[in-house]
Amino acid sequence: MSEASTPGQPMPSKRPPRQPRTGLTATGARKAGSKSGRSRAREFALQALYQHLVGGNDATAIDLFTRDLSGFHKADAAHYDALLHGCIETAQHMDALIAPLLDRKMAEISPIEHAVMWIGVYEFQHCPDVPWRVVINECIELAKEFGGTDGHKYVNGILNGLAPQLRAAEVAADKAAGKAG
Repeated sequence: MSEASTPGQPMPSKRPPRQPRTGLTATGARKAGSKSGRSRAREFALQALYQHLVGGNDATAIDLFTRDLSGFHKADAAHYDALLHGCIETAQHMDALIAPLLDRKMAEISPIEHAVMWIGVYEFQHCPDVPWRVVINECIELAKEFGGTDGHKYVNGILNGLAPQLRAAEVAADKAAGKAG
């Protein structure tokens, strides 16, 4: 037996150690410290919208509570404000857009997935500076992090169904360029 291996000991690896990927965990998810201000704003807005959906809490009270949470100072406060107040103010309109694509009643949708879909619809309609694919990807990440096991797949399906309606020109341009599936 050579010196390189002894019984019960693994062979030493000949590959160099893996280099850490900046901003990502070992699973490929973003590290908490690498999130953009807008991504953080979406997270805080999701938490606030959850309080609204589950507790029926007033937007002003939710806002005051949320701004005191740890890490809020790193969020894009203007985007958070737009999401929180915009989603609550246009909730019925957004639900009317979402409902035809659901395979169940709105009341049966998890409040997390419901709030994530609101964020996606709101950004489709009011944030043209955010590409439609980014809206969907950010919402999928929110649903993965805060929602149920496969909730992100449901959110993805609904938002992909709404994108051609709410961002028609942008989606059509991507399809023409071979970028959209």
